[in-house]
Amino acid sequence: MAILAVNAGSSSLKFSMHPLRAGQVQPHVLSGNIEGLEPGGSPVMGWNYQGQSHQQVLEMSADAPAGGSFQLALKSLRQLLAGLPGLPTIEAVSHRVVHGGQIFRASVVVDAPILEQLTALNSLAPLHQPHNVAGIRAFLTAFPELPQVACFDTAFHATLAEVDYAFALPQALSAQGVRRYGFHGLSYQFVMGALMDLTPRGRDRVLMAHLGNGASLCAATGGLSRATTMGFSALDGLVMGTRTGTLDPGVLLYLLEQGWDHKRLQSLLYKQSGLLGVSGISADMRRLRQDGSAAANKAIALFTHRVVCEAGALTACIGGLDVLAFSGGIGEHDAVTRLDVCTALGYLGVQIDAGLNAQAKGDKAMAIHASGSLVEVWVVPTDEGQVAAAEAARLINS
Repeated sequence: MAILAVNAGSSSLKFSMHPLRAGQVQPHVLSGNIEGLEPGGSPVMGWNYQGQSHQQVLEMSADAPAGGSFQLALKSLRQLLAGLPGLPTIEAVSHRVVHGGQIFRASVVVDAPILEQLTALNSLAPLHQPHNVAGIRAFLTAFPELPQVACFDTAFHATLAEVDYAFALPQALSAQGVRRYGFHGLSYQFVMGALMDLTPRGRDRVLMAHLGNGASLCAATGGLSRATTMGFSALDGLVMGTRTGTLDPGVLLYLLEQGWDHKRLQSLLYKQSGLLGVSGISADMRRLRQDGSAAANKAIALFTHRVVCEAGALTACIGGLDVLAFSGGIGEHDAVTRLDVCTALGYLGVQIDAGLNAQAKGDKAMAIHASGSLVEVWVVPTDEGQVAAAEAARLINS
């Protein structure tokens, strides 16, 4: 038996299949991504199986209805799963869902009432939640025989104390759910579990840095989230690929006075800012490293500076630091970012081994701290799909 873990976005569908052995979820045996699902796009399905990479162009009919590309993607996925030799039988489909609001503090098997509750949360994550929910609806139709499980990026942060999640706003707004939620929870759950297996200090004061196109930090003790940089939305905290990170609300008031409307502000905050906006070149850290221009270096410096600033704030919340872990596309693969962050955090007792840091390529968990470091430093490749699969297996088996 196996769990199919999926992540439905606006223009792509990521998937991975995780076998169950003795009730325990294993690393994926099949993984892939279907891209080009946006209106007018050219769908392409790529997958990795038994050490081989494959790609297939999906042919769209000229008279395909709106949303037809996603239906084509699911039909093609179902054919792929049926055609590959040696695949286990799927027991459930597990979906990454960005926002659980105040209602969902743990994963759930989706039924019609829950689906409506998830839809009602669309405004809390307008660029992610509607696509996550639409993905569940589509899978309910395409795979009607399988339970569909929703796993929430916010759930890991359900352990935040009120002083950490509350905003200084009138109680009427707090009662409506205007508060800090935190995100990247599936990634943090995976990294936290890995650290507790890798080191005896994994249950002590831990700072996890999920650095990628979306970026955040999470401070934990006892394996539980205590503070995080993302807030009510996935805009808060660190500089990201195209998102602003922390921004003085007065900037938005100023832009409103200049005649900016909601749509224009949303595009600015989510799509035109961050590394892309500062550099004017790219949202991709690899491209900026290669570019080397003053504009690229300015964007990188701001990204790193915000990580260091927020790391100081979060370690203050947990009274110090015992373990620092990097994950995400930048965290796992950009040795320079890791070196710069760790050097700046030297006052906390962080000492990095430059040779080990250069060797860490994100293909396996690896310690990169120097022998005299007071803080352990790890690179831990994250696997949100495996966490989502484990959550589905737990619910189905129970």
